[in-house]
Amino acid sequence: MVKHKEKNLEDQNPSEVEGKMGESTKKKTKKKKKETHTVTMETIAENPNNIAPIVGYFSSGYDPLTNNNDGVEELSTKLYRNAKRNNRLQLVVSPNGSQVDFVGTNYSGEATSAQLCTYSLGILDKETQTLKIVPIAANKIIRLEPRVRGLEVQETEDPDTAKQELTAEERNDKMRELTQKYTSKKSIRQARKLDSLRQQEDTGNQEEFDRNIAGAINKEALEVAVATDSARNIPPHDLDATIPQLAYPLDRIISKGEWDFLLDIFELTEAGAEMTPDLYPSFVCNRSYKLEHIQDEDEKKRLAGIFSFITHLVKFKDKHSMDGVSSAKHHKFPGILSQKFTSMFSISDSKRLPEEKVTLLINYVLVLTLFADDFRSDPSDISKDLRINAVALRPFYEYLGCKLVREKNVVLATLPVPLVFPSVRRKRRR
Repeated sequence: MVKHKEKNLEDQNPSEVEGKMGESTKKKTKKKKKETHTVTMETIAENPNNIAPIVGYFSSGYDPLTNNNDGVEELSTKLYRNAKRNNRLQLVVSPNGSQVDFVGTNYSGEATSAQLCTYSLGILDKETQTLKIVPIAANKIIRLEPRVRGLEVQETEDPDTAKQELTAEERNDKMRELTQKYTSKKSIRQARKLDSLRQQEDTGNQEEFDRNIAGAINKEALEVAVATDSARNIPPHDLDATIPQLAYPLDRIISKGEWDFLLDIFELTEAGAEMTPDLYPSFVCNRSYKLEHIQDEDEKKRLAGIFSFITHLVKFKDKHSMDGVSSAKHHKFPGILSQKFTSMFSISDSKRLPEEKVTLLINYVLVLTLFADDFRSDPSDISKDLRINAVALRPFYEYLGCKLVREKNVVLATLPVPLVFPSVRRKRRR
């Protein structure tokens, strides 16, 4: 048996110890030395005409640098782009002489998870002392999965296709379940009211349904509205009214069952939040201060409901026009109002409002602005919301029976009673 005798530092010669420690410190200092460069950094923006660098990784542990004797294995790389959706990419890496392909996409699997950062690729050129930073394709690091060539792989369904296959009843059932589970009690009550208004199949509840519909829809208002549309293309009105508030009855414009779905601005005001111009028309934002000075809660809800109805009408016009689609892209319409507007303004298959229905919508908005301004309304801000010149908006007021007056260099629209409509001018024929 061989015994190994350890030698302590105390038994060693001090010079030997110092020499060994000096050698170790030299090695450490050599490791700490790093190469430094003073470079000029340049950020390159993404060019739609050129494909950006693609970054991917092999999830299976495959390493092309160690699978060949020469140190580097030859790879064939192909990139496919969806013909209909240009932002969808598929990367295929094929090692030469192998029946296995490594495939990854930027729209399925790991790429669909939440991403909280932005990826870029840095290229350092030591000769020119420049560092170029370029964005990578689709801002995704593609996960490459091995697939045997020739075998079909069943991919997961596109969520958009799955949504299209759902029927309207199934979609309503799912929305009802989500509402019951995750929303507030107030939203649940509103959803139940809306369900009761739409419920028509159950014959046992037909009487209750009729009462709800009768409370939500004013039949007389509908009759007058239909007659008015065919006659003057304006909201329901009363020629015998003696005060401006009754010239265009508000309960014939906003039905009783619709007020419960117009509380968004009232709730914002109660919470102390501000209304931003990107979500609400400038007419509403410039008059939100009026709600703060109203003490009566019913009166405050009434004015806030008028503001909300104006907002939905303006956004509905933007949604179905060429120049305002972006402003109404994320706007949410209550279901009962969406159905009412679609039937009232006759949306065609082209999703564009007919010219006469655009005029009708503008007339509805102008009448509600008169209510909001106590029948002395400045048309400057609502003209911007409707994307119409203020001067071009004056004939609309006159057609509604309004009179334009000038006070302190400001033109105001007023509503004298009883209503007197201008006569329709027709061209004389020879």
